[in-house]
Amino acid sequence: MNNQPLGVAIVGTGFGQKVHLPPFQIHESTKPVAVYNPSLEKARAIAQENHIPHASNQLDTLLSLPDVDAVSISTPPFLHYDMAKAVLEAGKHLILEKPLNLNAQETRELYYIAKQQGVVAVADFEFRFVPEWQLLADYLQKDYVGKKRLVKIDWLVASRANPERAWNWYAQKERGGGALGAVGSHSFDYLNWLFGGVNRLCAQLATAIPQRPDPNENGQLKPVDSDDTCLLMLELADGTPCQLTISSVTYEGRGHWVEVYGDRGTLVLGSGNLKDYVHGFRLRAARAGEALSEVYVPQNLAFPKVYQDGRLAPFLRLVDHWVKAIHNQQPMIPSLREGAYSQLLMDLTHQSHDRGDYVDVPDFEQFLTF
Repeated sequence: MNNQPLGVAIVGTGFGQKVHLPPFQIHESTKPVAVYNPSLEKARAIAQENHIPHASNQLDTLLSLPDVDAVSISTPPFLHYDMAKAVLEAGKHLILEKPLNLNAQETRELYYIAKQQGVVAVADFEFRFVPEWQLLADYLQKDYVGKKRLVKIDWLVASRANPERAWNWYAQKERGGGALGAVGSHSFDYLNWLFGGVNRLCAQLATAIPQRPDPNENGQLKPVDSDDTCLLMLELADGTPCQLTISSVTYEGRGHWVEVYGDRGTLVLGSGNLKDYVHGFRLRAARAGEALSEVYVPQNLAFPKVYQDGRLAPFLRLVDHWVKAIHNQQPMIPSLREGAYSQLLMDLTHQSHDRGDYVDVPDFEQFLTF
């Protein structure tokens, strides 16, 4: 194994500076070596503040640097495809923030480029790395609930409930904005991870706040056409009915909950923390006819260290798996393959909403082979 730290370029300095950069500084086998921002002045300021040697507003310049081995991208999703394609074609390893792209075809193409280039390209589906979620996965794998009768998911937060929150790319459907991409992408990934995917779905999307002020134009109201509420009925791979409710405009919403009901028991994983979407999860379980009781995370699943920002520990765990996959020259899950599946379900959600009816999920292996 190469003992040299993996040189990482940080592309995207909003979420990237808050969530991606600190774990790369913490992990003993990674080293941030470059920062990208469309403003060269801002890129240089961030690089100087964090003792990072290179800063640029040109992606190809960063990709040509010999000490850049890998790139993390957390720019707005409408920029992802071109940036990720350039990264992969330059032979660099990749972490790509979700929503990965504007459609599943783009993600599928990137998946094949990564395979051809022999690089490790992963999607940041961090719930797979949260201890309480891993514990839920263990219980489901052990068939704790028996034959599933219903899966119910609520993800109700207030992050965009204030109509004064600024208009930006998030307000624009064509740029990948909306609650479906922001959090539904996670839900579709863990439906795949925990339950083996989806057979069909029926969706309704809504926009509760149709205008927002644009700070770049003196607060002028601009139209919003991206969704802020998503209602879905799904049939899981084994036929289990599933209800998924997502909203980013619910004052005092209940938070994020996954409830699994079966003929032998019930599992309830949830958090009411509206400020931090990772901190606060608890898993409760009950055999049929018994009261729910909390199940505590075993030491082997617990984070070795937690941080004030709950997003850092699961991203650090993802980085650790990514580094090991790179050093061992092995594939890793969640890769862009899992990202393509999540994106496919998002595409079908829009299709279902437009048609006002159920849509079938195509065979994913056939979809991957074009």
